[in-house]
Amino acid sequence: MPITAQPRHLLSRYDVTVVGAGPAGLAAAVAARDQGAERILMVDRDPEPGGILLQCIHSGFGLHEFKQDVTGPEYAHLALERVVERDVDVLTNTYVTDVSRELRVKLMSPDAGISTVDTGSLVIATGARERTRAAIKIPGERPAGVMTAGLAQKMVNLHGYLPGRRAVILGSGDIGLIMARRLTLEGVEVLGVFELLPFASGLGRNVVQCLHDFDIPLHLSTTVVDIHGHQRTDGVTVAPVDDDLQPQLDRSWDIDCDTLLLSIGLIPDAELARQLQLSLDPRTGGPVVSSTMETSLPGVFAAGNNLHVNDLADWVSQEASAAGAAAGDVALGRHRARQDVTVTPGRNVAYVVPHTLSTERSQTVSFRVKQPIYGDTKLHLGDAHQRKVRAVVPPEMVTMKVSPKLLDGFAGDTLRVDAIPVEEEEES
Repeated sequence: MPITAQPRHLLSRYDVTVVGAGPAGLAAAVAARDQGAERILMVDRDPEPGGILLQCIHSGFGLHEFKQDVTGPEYAHLALERVVERDVDVLTNTYVTDVSRELRVKLMSPDAGISTVDTGSLVIATGARERTRAAIKIPGERPAGVMTAGLAQKMVNLHGYLPGRRAVILGSGDIGLIMARRLTLEGVEVLGVFELLPFASGLGRNVVQCLHDFDIPLHLSTTVVDIHGHQRTDGVTVAPVDDDLQPQLDRSWDIDCDTLLLSIGLIPDAELARQLQLSLDPRTGGPVVSSTMETSLPGVFAAGNNLHVNDLADWVSQEASAAGAAAGDVALGRHRARQDVTVTPGRNVAYVVPHTLSTERSQTVSFRVKQPIYGDTKLHLGDAHQRKVRAVVPPEMVTMKVSPKLLDGFAGDTLRVDAIPVEEEEES
């Protein structure tokens, strides 16, 4: 039986309101309560808390957060137990229809109807959405059998339906890799995973465990250029791409299949951030935040995949804990840490989160590289800090712990984050 914590009655005012009950929302609510906030409301549009975790029935979760290897639903259960122990109000099957800049939240649910609550601070933990076929403009017909990998995961794991019998997967994101294995175990013939880029987009462990271990071919620098079929998909055309990622149609070939799964990346769900007119980072698609995960609107925080797409639910929880604790401090009128240092992506770095750092507290800087470096790599945080690592690749997020001592003397500066091959740095 699922754990629930539906409030007996909705209060008119809360210290902290958390929008989203996935791993980020669950961790933020717990941290806010532990920081001293007494009245906390967590809202989610799904019938049960847990978010995407509920359909991720594979293991690999919880190694950092709970020090044990668990499945997604088990991770959600452990996280929700913490929420229930702290007497947090959890309102499910409820939509947040509007939030004013004065932090008045309008809610709508079939049980409670339409209601409004005021809140001292707000944590946005709405997660991310999958890119669809329309986002990359694949030409061809529009038959049944074309869907995102996450939808297929929900169909198979939660509802017991197979999307087809012969599948092609476009994109090598983690969900696509995991679904290649899942479908194979269920008797579906997975004909191949096709990736536009010259390297896989998912974690290395998933490439090995989901593709190599099941003899599923991975075609790099290859994409789908046409979809065939009228009522139902009956095939696709794939082609290699050149160095400019343009398809070489003279080298294309057809594949007979009845299903095409799309695993072409996630987009932060920033609808609420746009409604609040928060500053957005065009590199991530999520809000611009400080080291406490506070956005450009005081009292509003963001964490998890709506801020930037993380590799692991454990990292989402850790990031959201920082946001929840800071939201609790703000609601109780405590001191905000000054944001003294600006950080910006530099050489071979796609983005950096957070966007500002404080010289008063310890914090974690997270970023991704643009291109893989398979040899020894030097990571630079301006002149404040540098660290040597064995290799960096775009699918795996890089983190750096930054203490106030490292930032001593850099107040008011802008520090660039660079990832440079050691041999190139030595030559220069």
